[in-house]
Amino acid sequence: MSELLEHVTIDTADNPEISVIWLHGLGADGNDFVPIVRELDLSGLPGIRFIFPHARRIPVTVNGGYVMRAWYDITGAELVRREDENGLRASQLEVEAFIAREKARGVPASRIVLAGFSQGCAMTIQAGLRHPEKLAGLLCLSGYVPLSAKLPTERSDVALTTPIFMAHGRHDNVVPFNRAEMSRDLLVSMGCQVEWHEYAMQHTVCLEEVQAMSAWLKKVLG
Repeated sequence: MSELLEHVTIDTADNPEISVIWLHGLGADGNDFVPIVRELDLSGLPGIRFIFPHARRIPVTVNGGYVMRAWYDITGAELVRREDENGLRASQLEVEAFIAREKARGVPASRIVLAGFSQGCAMTIQAGLRHPEKLAGLLCLSGYVPLSAKLPTERSDVALTTPIFMAHGRHDNVVPFNRAEMSRDLLVSMGCQVEWHEYAMQHTVCLEEVQAMSAWLKKVLG
């Protein structure tokens, strides 16, 4: 990709040493998670560059073909039947472009976190576990593993060493809780380093989850 997607950037200090690339959910945009920067307690860590890309606008089948920001098409409510593999792989390249840009700025892959909510979570897993270098971590919120049948053979050799934070609401009405459990179990069966959290919430983010994210980020970036 010659040009990066439009995005919002927030630096917590001059010359950040860490980059967090945060991917939004279906129909939202990068601004959706900008408030998380001030909600996370990351005291004691070096300066962080938060990057919030805006996905391209595409017609989304499950929403009657309505054009909205999406990382890939959703053809039905069941999420995994007839997945939009082309869309997933195209967006994977978009995410890789942001990783490459941060590396060019002097932030090594080992200091880059991929994070995402819902569709953004799926993209975090799609790109993060196929990236050829060990990333600092994958922050996976209220999502699932896309192209799950292909991941075991497509994952990179270092993916098993990349820390993964997974969180999901037990009352999620968009991505069913059992789908998230199946995704977790697949990653664990592959040997991935998964830290699992579940909350009494729907398809959203709660305060307790934000506190757990803060602790995890300090652990993997400290």
